[in-house]
Amino acid sequence: MAGATDPPETTLDLPPVGLGTMGLDGDDGARAVGTALDLGYRHLDTAQVYGNEASVGAGLAAALYDGTVARGDVTVATKTWIDRLAPEDVRPSTEASLDRLGLDAVDLLYVHRPKGRYDPEGTLAAYDRLVDDGLVRHVGVSNFAPPELDEAMDRLDAPLAAHQTEYHPLFRRPALREHAVEHGYALVAYSPLAGGRVREVEAVRAVAERHDATPEAVAVAWLVGKEGVVTIPKASSEAHLRANLAAADLELDPEDEARIDAVEREEELFPE
Repeated sequence: MAGATDPPETTLDLPPVGLGTMGLDGDDGARAVGTALDLGYRHLDTAQVYGNEASVGAGLAAALYDGTVARGDVTVATKTWIDRLAPEDVRPSTEASLDRLGLDAVDLLYVHRPKGRYDPEGTLAAYDRLVDDGLVRHVGVSNFAPPELDEAMDRLDAPLAAHQTEYHPLFRRPALREHAVEHGYALVAYSPLAGGRVREVEAVRAVAERHDATPEAVAVAWLVGKEGVVTIPKASSEAHLRANLAAADLELDPEDEARIDAVEREEELFPE
């Protein structure tokens, strides 16, 4: 297994743009992860339910072997699916994830959704034990509402490091971002391109034309320009991987941001 077990850390510094891997599997997925790391990505996001932890691990292992990256420079995140959130299932499911990833410890473990076998008291106590035992470095949650976030923070001994949620120009949740900023954890925005729908949004297209950029780049820039927000767009081709990473350097004006913030159309891609 790659990587030594380090003491728990209290804060997690995530890069503006990481790699979402849902749908990246098999040898092609491993190659995409390797390409991303070679280009400079340092945050890899997967989940048990994606069925691709082994591919993510293989891509990372190849990059570690050839010296592209050092293990300590890459944040690897995965998520416990709702049918494995019973307190007695958390540890064995995490150990299975680590085995598939080829790691001694995962940098960030999320509760994927507060559904199914999720029990705030028991589940989160099991997460704390994983941190204490060095199998998990940081604890996160995903798809939580503000009251659920408050309860999780009350239950956890470990600091809440991140909250992952759908967030894009067609699905904005400013209350979640404000909660993240107030409490000092990262809001990790998934599906930032709205499954390609950002190209259909007039405000995004107009801002893109103004900056001689693509709508996809504008959507990423709009997100990472917000305090406390990082994002994890999925991409497999080198061209798209490069474009998403470069989009973090695109600076939007306050007027641009306000124009996108005012979009009235709303579409949630992954409802409960």
